[in-house]
Amino acid sequence: MNKTIEKRYLESFIKKDLKNKMVFLSGPRQVGKTTLALRLLHGDEAHPAYLNWDSMDDQDKILNQEFPPNQKLIVFDEIHKYSRWRNYLKGLYDKTKSKREYLVTGSARLDLYKKGGDALTGRYHSYQLHPLSVGELDPNFNINTVESLLKFGGFPEPFFMQSETELRRWQMERKQQVLRDDLRDLERVEEVVLISQLADRIPELVGSPLSINALREDLQVAHGTASNWLNILERLYVIFRIAPFGYSKIRAVKKEMKAYLWDWSLIADVGSRFKNMVACQLLKYCHFVENTEGYPMELRYIRDTDKREIDFVVIKSGKPLFAVECKTSFKDIPQSMFYFSERLKIPSFYLVHLGKKDFEHATRKVRVLPFNTLAKELSLP
Repeated sequence: MNKTIEKRYLESFIKKDLKNKMVFLSGPRQVGKTTLALRLLHGDEAHPAYLNWDSMDDQDKILNQEFPPNQKLIVFDEIHKYSRWRNYLKGLYDKTKSKREYLVTGSARLDLYKKGGDALTGRYHSYQLHPLSVGELDPNFNINTVESLLKFGGFPEPFFMQSETELRRWQMERKQQVLRDDLRDLERVEEVVLISQLADRIPELVGSPLSINALREDLQVAHGTASNWLNILERLYVIFRIAPFGYSKIRAVKKEMKAYLWDWSLIADVGSRFKNMVACQLLKYCHFVENTEGYPMELRYIRDTDKREIDFVVIKSGKPLFAVECKTSFKDIPQSMFYFSERLKIPSFYLVHLGKKDFEHATRKVRVLPFNTLAKELSLP
């Protein structure tokens, strides 16, 4: 297994967009944002154009607008922790956009931290950097790469280490960073232990409808508090949630959200871990199309009141493109796939698995295929 990746899938798009606007690059901690930014600077973390708000020296340089001479690109890392960051960037960009480029990176949803109002409308393009995936790592989309991703997750450091011991150490250290430092700096909450307990519960609930009422009872807090804590975990890229795809013909459920982890390696059950990995791949595809092509994209799931369901449906500009059901091994096609394929105007239904079986059903719009084959045929990033 190679120990590095030559360049990330968003690099060329970001370089192009920097010529016209600021670029905001957000994503989970340790997903590779700083590495990508430093590649664009052709340097390391000591590069004078890389300014990190977590550094007191860099804070002074940012506030005093002391930038290195003859440097076209300036990278601001974690500047969203500054309460007036949006107004600061607006003023800076409006005065210097003809001579400088600005890349803003952060380990939180930059679009949700709008302290001081949304002063930057029309001045930036936004990207979300996702964990590694089979298409990004392996041009041949081999099943061996899928199996490594399933075991070690998609964050670069533990993936390239290929060590279960180092994976556990990394998971522990990352959790401390996110649920201590980021909670303190961005959310200013005091119930760190309880929020940590909530985060620990999510791996057991992946793929099932999420009951906030059950979670609040476990934690002995108010419904609104539990709901707010889930929002915090979402803003900090610990979890993401998907909503059901409502359709009157099938009496679809409308309110039951499902939660998934950005780091699927935390999930003990292999079936749930595989489903979460597929969810991350499909969300990566949705964000990639939305960020680079401007089409509104959604990832949802299908479930009716009789509890028939399909794991995922990808929606582009309000119209479903394809649906995906996940199984670690193939035995037979679930009846729910036949049921929904007859009633919903979805062009394709895929049953993905970790084996080798690949065929189309003779009379239904259902295809059974390995996950790596799906990723290759759809050119998933």
